[in-house]
Amino acid sequence: MGMTGISKSQVSRLCAEIDERVHAFLQRPIEGDWPYLWIDATYVKVRSGGRIVSVATIIAVGVNTDGTREVLGITTGPSEAEPFWTGFLRSLTRRGLRGVKLVISDAHLGLKAAIAKVFTATWQRCRMHFMRNALAYAGKGQRQMVSALINTAFAQETAQAAHDQWHVVANQLRAKFPKLSAMLDDAENDVLAFMEFPKAHRIQLATTNPLERLNAEVKRRTDVVGIFPNDASIVRLVGALLLEQNDEWQLQRRYMQLEGLSAVSDNQTTRLSAVITD
Repeated sequence: MGMTGISKSQVSRLCAEIDERVHAFLQRPIEGDWPYLWIDATYVKVRSGGRIVSVATIIAVGVNTDGTREVLGITTGPSEAEPFWTGFLRSLTRRGLRGVKLVISDAHLGLKAAIAKVFTATWQRCRMHFMRNALAYAGKGQRQMVSALINTAFAQETAQAAHDQWHVVANQLRAKFPKLSAMLDDAENDVLAFMEFPKAHRIQLATTNPLERLNAEVKRRTDVVGIFPNDASIVRLVGALLLEQNDEWQLQRRYMQLEGLSAVSDNQTTRLSAVITD
């Protein structure tokens, strides 16, 4: 294009313009009820105090009572610290987030306690992450069998049937896989929490899969950078990417069926969306 370079002042101006747009996006008011909230972390490297450290980039995505999906917020920090999670969730409520009934995430230490502090909501442990952890207790030749057994609980029609089948599976595995059975006992309520919600929504509620594709794109972009100079540069890049993705979501059809959303809304009335679904 005939350019031989870009000056420091031009870089600063461009960064300031991006920061302004990203800040406006991440600080926008959150309106309406958001019964479902997905949270996940992607790890990136950043320079801090003369060292290179790995920090978590946390992304929160919600679905409102229109069935519309939006990116609600991002932050960076230590993903296992309860004060960090509490601060992040409270920053969302200060912007207006309300009506949260279920939070879906991996088993980050501190998050479950933070959810209890900030929301009157249930926590769903990501089913896919749980399965990976559970299968580590079985040998390679036995994992397919163990996976099939556990999945019989997820295939049940009702929450009670799922819990009953979970107990059956745990007892079947107890003699040969005592550690796995103990894990099933401990995780039962957290992994099966989604079964208490409308059947039409359960596929999306069982895992953090709604965030997986987004996180993969974040990882692809951040890998190009390698090491970020500071946290602000992480938020700038990831925030700009999420802003673009959020705009695309608004042009797509409704993410979640309206069926059942009124049952998990505090207002009991579901607004009509301008987006027409097939």
